[in-house]
Amino acid sequence: MDENTLPERDVWSDWLRHGRDGGDPDYAQAMRALVERYVERVLDGAALQPGETFADIGAGEGLLALRALERTGGDLHVWLTDISAPMLQHARALAEARRVASRCRFLCAPAEQLKGIADGSLDAVTTRSVLAYVLDKSAALREFHRVLRPGGRLSIGEPVFQDEAVAAQAMRTVIESSPPEAVSPLLRLMHRWKASQFPDTDAAIRASAIAGYSERDLVRFAQTAGFADVHLELHIDTLPSIVRTWEVFINTSPHPLAPPLRTIMDEKFSPGERELFERSMRPVIEDPRAVNTERMAYLTARKPRA
Repeated sequence: MDENTLPERDVWSDWLRHGRDGGDPDYAQAMRALVERYVERVLDGAALQPGETFADIGAGEGLLALRALERTGGDLHVWLTDISAPMLQHARALAEARRVASRCRFLCAPAEQLKGIADGSLDAVTTRSVLAYVLDKSAALREFHRVLRPGGRLSIGEPVFQDEAVAAQAMRTVIESSPPEAVSPLLRLMHRWKASQFPDTDAAIRASAIAGYSERDLVRFAQTAGFADVHLELHIDTLPSIVRTWEVFINTSPHPLAPPLRTIMDEKFSPGERELFERSMRPVIEDPRAVNTERMAYLTARKPRA
């Protein structure tokens, strides 16, 4: 990886470093606390030991890999892979700042084509919010199986977005099946918002990397790839919302491929529609009793020894 020719930014780095928190420091801190919780859960499943080598697939800013080095406190070695060269560059800089770069190797590659990692060379593979964006999840899991040694461990934590797509589809169905005068203007705006961030038809959902799978599919993909001892826990948590202001709400997006609400309103709402939407939704968003529902699937598995 030639750092002198790396692009400065891409869709993934833009979202991780800007779009996820909308530039709000308080929200960024709250979001980081949530992400760190996911990281700890994935690392618990990986059960890493000193002297082992593992891969953090889709490493992003390296949060999981660097935390693993910190937790283990021994001679742990890690591959950090990502499709985003700018994020790998950023992760390398963080590893150097923490003086652990000598225990890290960096590979710019998609999750389903880890050609730089030898067969059977890893003790563990981890992902956090990575497979959700891979269209061919089965291919990625076959690659994870290939690079693991016999007995090697898989631990992943992935968001499940299918319900968001189904909700957008339900709004579309109501709008299309009802007399125009029976559909409230707010419902039309809600659909316009959600359909800009998630697929809203059967065909689009099936073709979508982020919405075309359920937690049960993850189990099936792992089994088909050859993994054994597959265990999945679906965590659905209704928690107090960390979005406290309207500005944060419109400036953030739920995933790297989704535009923020501000962009959607600028491009798809008239001034009157924007006023109606904010007047209706702002009190809901800024209500201190507001809650948010998170859906995360945690899967662990092993590559059979024989």
